[in-house]
Amino acid sequence: MRALLVTSLGVTCAAALTLPLAVSGSATSVPDPAPAPAPAAAAAARAPAAEPRGSTQSLPLGPLADAAPRTSGEPTAPRSSQASSATVRGLSPRDAHRFSLVGVVWDDVDTELHGTVQVRTRATATGRWSGWQDLETHNADHAADAGSAERGSGTVHGSTAPLWVGDSDGVDVRVRSDDTASRDGADSAPLPEGLRVELVDPGDDPARPSGGTSVTGASATPVSSSPKPGTLPETAGPPTGAAAGLAETESSAADAGLTPPGATGIPAPGTAEPVDQAGAASYVGPRPGIVTRKGWGADESLRERTFAYTSTVKAAFVHHSATGNNYTCAEAPSVLRSIYRYHVQSSGWRDFGYNFAIDKCGNIYEGRAGGVTKAVLGAHTLGFNTNTMGIVVLGTFTSTNPPTAALNAISKLTAWKLGLFGRDPKGKVTLVSGGSGKYAKGTSVKLNVIAGHRDGFATECPGIRLYNKLGTVRTTAAALQGR
Repeated sequence: MRALLVTSLGVTCAAALTLPLAVSGSATSVPDPAPAPAPAAAAAARAPAAEPRGSTQSLPLGPLADAAPRTSGEPTAPRSSQASSATVRGLSPRDAHRFSLVGVVWDDVDTELHGTVQVRTRATATGRWSGWQDLETHNADHAADAGSAERGSGTVHGSTAPLWVGDSDGVDVRVRSDDTASRDGADSAPLPEGLRVELVDPGDDPARPSGGTSVTGASATPVSSSPKPGTLPETAGPPTGAAAGLAETESSAADAGLTPPGATGIPAPGTAEPVDQAGAASYVGPRPGIVTRKGWGADESLRERTFAYTSTVKAAFVHHSATGNNYTCAEAPSVLRSIYRYHVQSSGWRDFGYNFAIDKCGNIYEGRAGGVTKAVLGAHTLGFNTNTMGIVVLGTFTSTNPPTAALNAISKLTAWKLGLFGRDPKGKVTLVSGGSGKYAKGTSVKLNVIAGHRDGFATECPGIRLYNKLGTVRTTAAALQGR
């Protein structure tokens, strides 16, 4: 059990797919699969079916003698490296059960990974390897606050940001410590203990048949699983019994009054709604349409059963998911299910971290369970989760401009939700830090009511291109409130 706020439902774990490793000295080496005569034949021969309800593979990263990233055209080209096995770890190219999102986690949530994490993946449809892609390593700032029941649960791990790669069946990983110290003759900082790559299959969309099939037409086969140390094994197959059904019913009931139980969406009413929060002003923007957790296919058996709330919502923190921009809007529910699994099963959080999500087409999704009108405690901005809400835009906006549709959706969502609690989107608010790395615990910080993640933590999130648009978002949201 976790303190008084929460209870545990099927403590998280990532299902580990056991694959053979050939170890020689300090190097882990696995031969590349032999080239197939045609991509379609290769995919049919090697790709097991995706799991209808999703799955997670957890593969340990071992020492590598050959640490230099290679181009996608030379998967076996030899390179020399003097790097220590303590500062270079990875996974040689190998087959994997099908997955669409990848991330790297480690044991201790309070240990930072100072270095680079690079992955490349093989597309199931074509059999082609991608180029090397970087994972954002500083993901601890998207997490529950220190001292909270969620943070102190004992199940939370350190993690990179996850990356959406699309339907894939092969993976190659390199993790390398910063080597700035080595210029002075000192060793590089050691990498965190327990490094492993997490490969997440989001499962079928809610509208799709529940019985997935492989490209060969064979029935789906569950991934074999083994528990991580300190966790319980994931239940194989769909959840059964009264507890699973009750979890879904309770999640739906949290939005009672807005939509019928089990609905996939909360419609926009077209007019402003009455305000029932104590002390709220009359400036409330029209409620936007919101896709419910049922609508994007959240498996309610994964999260903790109870909900955690704070007393109010004083501010909204805007984030980007850093999962990349290579997804279609039709794939957004799959991206959300993948992030949800990564947050809960791989990172050890009690639920999806953000209160709301927005895709590139401007669709708004319910995030952490507990009710879209309520002050649900999230795990999005370390040190400032209390009395705030987190909104994540799916994508990476360090060098790419956020779509106008997404910006408009942020404005609509904040005009409505902040209005319910009497907040002016163009205003300022004072928050007390719970300890963020940027602000010491107990520090009073004056921030914008609509703030970027970087305002509360030393991070690039939500990407400079999105962050620079928040002034326009504030103005638009205030106008929607009638200010």
